This record gives sequence, C-alpha cells and structure tokens, in this order.
Amino acid sequence: MPPRHVNIIIMTACFSMLCYVVQRRTKTALMVGDAIAMIDAYYVDPVDADQLVVSALNGMTESLDDHSEFIAEQNYQAFQDSIQQEFAGIGIYVEQPEPDQPVRVITPLVGSPALAAGLLPGDRILRVENENVSSMPLADVSQRLKGPIGTEITIGIQRESDTLDIRVKRDRIEIDSVIGDHRNQDNEWVYRLSQRPEVAYLRLTSFGDRTVKETQDALASLEQDYKGLILDLRGNGGGLLHAAVEISDMFLSNGRIVSTRTRGGVLEDQFDATEGTLVDPNIPIAILIDQDSASASEIVAACLQDHGRAVIVGKRSFGKGTVQNILPLQYGRSALRLTVARYYRPNGENIHRKRDASEDERWGVLPDTGFEVALDATKIEALAERWRESSYPSLASIKGESTNTKENPSSGTREEPSSPITVEEDVRLDDQLWAAVDALKLD
Repeated sequence: MPPRHVNIIIMTACFSMLCYVVQRRTKTALMVGDAIAMIDAYYVDPVDADQLVVSALNGMTESLDDHSEFIAEQNYQAFQDSIQQEFAGIGIYVEQPEPDQPVRVITPLVGSPALAAGLLPGDRILRVENENVSSMPLADVSQRLKGPIGTEITIGIQRESDTLDIRVKRDRIEIDSVIGDHRNQDNEWVYRLSQRPEVAYLRLTSFGDRTVKETQDALASLEQDYKGLILDLRGNGGGLLHAAVEISDMFLSNGRIVSTRTRGGVLEDQFDATEGTLVDPNIPIAILIDQDSASASEIVAACLQDHGRAVIVGKRSFGKGTVQNILPLQYGRSALRLTVARYYRPNGENIHRKRDASEDERWGVLPDTGFEVALDATKIEALAERWRESSYPSLASIKGESTNTKENPSSGTREEPSSPITVEEDVRLDDQLWAAVDALKLD
C-alpha cells in the first residue's frame, strides 16, 4: 500500500475519533441549551435566561461534593479578593444585624481611607453618593462602596441622632492574614503574648497570596528571641495549597509534608520539606485548631503533628481533605470551583469527612492526647470581641470611646465601655490558648 494511503487512513481515523468525542459533548450541551430555550419560550411567566444558566450550573455542581461550586460573575471578584488579600475600596468591616435595615460599620481598618475620613464603629450607612441604600442588602451596599483606586465617594451616615456626609477616597486595601496578640502604640502587630512575652504568637486567618511572606516577616521580627511558639489556626478555613506547604516547610528540614491524588487514586504531587528551618528545632511549638480549621490549616497541623514537631491543642478540625482548582468561565468573568484531588497527610491518611461520617470515624485532625479543650458559645463570642479590640486599639481615641462600646439590640441604648481585660479574665476567656502555653512546657 502506498505510504500516502496509510497517511490518509490514519488522518481519517483521527478525524473520526475527534468527531465522535465532540458529538458526545455537543449532544449533552445541546440538550441543556434546548431545555433553557424551551423554558424561556414557553414557561407561564417571563424568565431571565441568564439566571436559568446560573441555576443549571448550580444544579450540576450541587450533585458533586460540598466544595465544588459555580462562582457567578457577581461573586467572582470577591472570591479573587479573598485569595489575593486585597481589594479597591474604603477599608471597613460592615454588618447588617437586621434585614432591610441600614448596614452598620463594625470598624474601619487600621490605616484605611475610612479611618482617615472619620468613619466610626456603629455608623449606619444611609446613602452612597445620592443613592438611598438604607434598606439594601449588605452585598449590594458593599458593591457600591468599592470602585477604582483614587476615586471619591460621599457616604451619608447616621451617627446616634446626627446625620452626616463623609467624603472618602478609595484606595488599595490590603488584608492581613497573619496577626499577633495585640497592636502596639504604633499600630504594629506584636507577635508575643502580652501576659507571657517569652511565648511567640502568630494567628493565621487564611492562606492567601501573601500569607507566606507575612509569616516569614513575623518570624524574622522575633529574631529567634522566644522560648516557645504558638500558631493559632482556629477559624482558618484554608486557602492556597502552596501556602500551606511553604509554611510547613518553615518548621521542618526534611520529610513529607503532603501528597495529592487524583481520580482513581493516581498520585499527582508529593511535597517534601527542604533543608533548613526558620524556627530553631529546639523551640517547642503548639498549634491551636477548632471545628472551623479546614483544608490548608489541616495540612499544616497534620504535617507538624505527624513529624512530632508540634503539639495540637483545641478541638477536632473540620475534615476537608480535598483540593479544588478554579476553572475560569465566560472569559474569566465567572468560574467553576471544582474538586480535582484529595490530599494525604505524611502518615498516608486522608482526613476528609464524608457527609454521613460519625464522630467515631477517623477524619479531621485530632488534638494530642490530653489537649482536647472546648470553648462554650459565650467564650467564643467573647474571644471574637477580644480579637477585634486587640486589632483596632487606635479607634479608642477617635471620640474618647472604646472600640468595645456596642449597641444593645433590644433597647437601642449605648453600653458603657468595659474595663480592660485582666490577666485572670484573659485566662478564663481563652482556655485553649492557655492550654497551648502549658503544652510548650516552659516552666
């Protein structure tokens, strides 16, 4: 047979196979498209075709696992902001205690345009520019506060019985993911416990683009001048896999950190520690976790636990042992967050908690024996308030009032600021933290 005939046969076979694969995918896509077109044309009430597509994508991902999802266009930027640890805005934390009521400022961020312009905790946002936002959902108000860096907006607020207009210039707002026990008079984080300054303390709130650099800088600022180190991963829902790997590597000079496996248990990646550490191997480490510590937090905790490098204190972690990739859609305007692999701790276990898992099954990261410590709801709420106060001490001097002044939702009256937390109150407040101090065995 002439060679050209062989080439023609091979090309025809390849083309036929391609057509077959495309036909199978196109057939499925056409079925979904036909259904959307029929609903749009014949449903008894008018429908939004774009919303039908969103609903279809949500339905598809809901049939997978709890961590796969469609990220719609209106939510995609916020998702990217959380990973990149920055956004363009005025720099405030807000809340909406009651639906259809004004969004309320929790606190301006330290060094933010909002703080410089004079926004205060408790201010209620009534207008953005000339638009009435007093009954809008929080997400809509937040969207209106964001905008290009350097642009200005006028915010109408209610402060007690006064109504004020405040002009604010938007800027790039960077969000810290590594914070300390408290801030000093210069608003710099202090990475030591105020009551035990020989104990270094780093609280990681997420694993974002800058978390590794922030952790390196925090450790460098301590200059190895501490007797023990506490990593607080409570409430940390995770983030980037590479950030968890690099932070684990700061404390180990060799050994497996984590491995990932794809469909069918096929090994995808193995991550090992590199020579050298940022923390003296003789300095003891304790890691705090709770039921909300997930994913990247669990990678760090499990890794250092398996290597005997850290004592784990607190409550069993969330149990998220899967890896997600972000797959862009609509030319990058939306995306699929899709589970593509499972990760395995150094001892070979996958810590993922299945939907029907019982408390007796092995999942999550368990505290070391003797260091399981629970906090009740009252202490958890008080601890969150203490963290907020520690983060923003400079706000206390703005109007001569403390940042822990708050409104009683039942009476609408302002409560008097509470007195500073004493050593005894601090110990009673955070039993998990002080159990971690005990775990370091410094005394």
